[in-house]
Amino acid sequence: MDDSPPPSGTLIRRHALTTRIWHWINALAIFILIGSGLGISNAHPRLYWGPYGANFDYSWFQPPHFPAWLTIPGHYNLALSRRWHLLFALVLAFGMLAFMIVSLVNRHIQRDLRIRAGELKPSTLLHDIREHLAFRFHDPDHPGAYNILQKLAYVAVIFVLLPLVILTGLAISPGMDAAWPWLLDILGGRQSARSIHFLSMSGISLFIVVHLILVILAGVGNELRSMITGRWRVPADTADDTPSAEPAK
Repeated sequence: MDDSPPPSGTLIRRHALTTRIWHWINALAIFILIGSGLGISNAHPRLYWGPYGANFDYSWFQPPHFPAWLTIPGHYNLALSRRWHLLFALVLAFGMLAFMIVSLVNRHIQRDLRIRAGELKPSTLLHDIREHLAFRFHDPDHPGAYNILQKLAYVAVIFVLLPLVILTGLAISPGMDAAWPWLLDILGGRQSARSIHFLSMSGISLFIVVHLILVILAGVGNELRSMITGRWRVPADTADDTPSAEPAK
């Protein structure tokens, strides 16, 4: 069996259909959740720790007033912002659940996102950082695979930030908090849950900005094709030019 990397220009299968569907549903849901969340934040831009918080209580952070072009709707309307937020929170949560189930069944998580001990060696991490700084984003021996920096970022978002956003969102929702009062106790109170919710959203927003920058640097057309059709073209600088692999059908 020939294990040599595919030649440059070869189309290889990179993303399964379920991954692509979840990516676009998730992108839409998060875009609307962030916009509507900023609209909600404008109603009381103060964050606290503990069970209680009001205008005259000490706040550890005061978010800025977000401009209308960043919020959903595009004008101050707390009721509409909440409706958009709650609707797409359900889209995010059930989409996440479906993605996790399918990714365990088809072994996407085990195959593509599993972090091996050798990948966490300082020398490996420093090598990947240097490669990124040189705008080389793909392993020449495994051009379609995720590198360790991608794995760490995706694992942090999928298994830490998104679950935290969902759990804290449930905790600060009045209906759910009545059904699961223990959730607020675990999170340290309603205002602590709200602060964790904001911090998790900020982490996801930072990931999105970095992700979009890297997509642009890696080649927008190729990266978009892979997330729409599942097929990704091996760049010229990542693969051996020997014709050892057949193009993906």
